[in-house]
Amino acid sequence: MTNNKQNIIKNDSNTNNDNIIESKIESEPDSNKLPRKQTKESSKQKYNEKNDKEVFNNEDVDYNKKEKNNEKHTNFNEEISNLRDERLRLLAEMENLRKRSEKEKVESIKFGSSNLARDILSTNDNLTRALDNVPEEKNRTGAIKNLIDGLRMVQKEFTTILERHGIKRINALNNKFDHNLHQAMIEIETEDKEEGIVVQEIQSGYIMHDRLLRPTMVGVSKKPQQNKKNK
Repeated sequence: MTNNKQNIIKNDSNTNNDNIIESKIESEPDSNKLPRKQTKESSKQKYNEKNDKEVFNNEDVDYNKKEKNNEKHTNFNEEISNLRDERLRLLAEMENLRKRSEKEKVESIKFGSSNLARDILSTNDNLTRALDNVPEEKNRTGAIKNLIDGLRMVQKEFTTILERHGIKRINALNNKFDHNLHQAMIEIETEDKEEGIVVQEIQSGYIMHDRLLRPTMVGVSKKPQQNKKNK
């Protein structure tokens, strides 16, 4: 009996101890479970932060790409505009070069023989002086008359050939002095003409088309000086 009681008492004590331990265990916080929950939350937060960073980084990358694309687009537009301007300038230069070449070609055709024409004029000058100095004589033989008439015909034909090639004689006598066409050699006092009038033609002048080939050498009129009155 005594042994049975002792066993019962032991069992009871063990049971109480177990209950006390269980109650202690239940009363105490679960030290293992709480950190796990916190770990999950922290890992989730870290994951979210990581995702946010990746999103921000992706947004930054997209923004940088857009900026680079905009810069490239702007650079392309500027380059296209510069190329268009260069093309227009080249076209304008080519057009000017073409016009200048055509003008030089026309002028070379028109005035290419100007040096030859200027040299030939001296022959006409000599012929004119020779005919002007022929004395007027009544008793001329037929041969002399035919010679003089032949020289005049040659001079006339010579003038016709010059005019055919655009070379014309300048009519200077009794006209106002023009420094673009005339070259004053002497001044002649006269009361019959106003000052600055061509009263003598020393050497004939010519123009070739619209360009002066040789100026006319002239004598220009001026008023005579009045004698001083005696005091």
